[in-house]
Amino acid sequence: MLDTKRDARNMLGDKQAMIKFLKENGLSLVMLNLFGIFLVGQAFAGLFAHNADLFTHGVPPLTLWQYLGTADFWEATAENWESEFLQMGMYVFLTALLFQKGSAESKRIYAHNEVDADPRRTKNRFSPWPVRRGGWVLKLYSHSLSIALFTLFLFSFLLHAYSGVRKYLQMEARHGHEYEMSMWQYMGTSQFWFEAFQNWQSEFLSVGVLVLLSVVLRERGSPESKPVAMSHNREVA
Repeated sequence: MLDTKRDARNMLGDKQAMIKFLKENGLSLVMLNLFGIFLVGQAFAGLFAHNADLFTHGVPPLTLWQYLGTADFWEATAENWESEFLQMGMYVFLTALLFQKGSAESKRIYAHNEVDADPRRTKNRFSPWPVRRGGWVLKLYSHSLSIALFTLFLFSFLLHAYSGVRKYLQMEARHGHEYEMSMWQYMGTSQFWFEAFQNWQSEFLSVGVLVLLSVVLRERGSPESKPVAMSHNREVA
């Protein structure tokens, strides 16, 4: 009987712990799951499109596993990752320097912003280790978010170039054109920069629209919005 009660308490505790974990991490879990769902969708759609192209050239179709190793899949994937990380890296960096009056996406212009506080003056013993360590470690940590995003952008940018040149040469080979081209040579072509710019412009358009719309529009409960009752001018309560 005691064992049964103990097991029931343990099951209840596990359930509560799971609910607590899901509540505390719901945003990242949903985002990562959506990423996985859409990546799988991209893979299947890309496979069908790629095999249709192979069919027109009399080439046998690929399996899904084979397609995931192709330049076609990685070029398309890296091209999009690249623009996203560039957008977020620039956004984090520029919002530390520039303002947009009335926007929920901007720091207040004429008021104190907590994010500008000098971390060296904190007395919080729970601060991250780099803050307690100080010196160059703190200086690096103070810009670690933008550094990480720009590093991911650079990785994706090079992956786009590497897979892009492979895809380009494979397509040319199907049309009977055999020649060599390095990744660096491909990065000097109009095709590469067309692929990059067509994604970059859309990312900065979406961010710019969000910055401006958040001046006058609201989404109750979202940290990306001002409180519904707040004036359009954030400097005025």
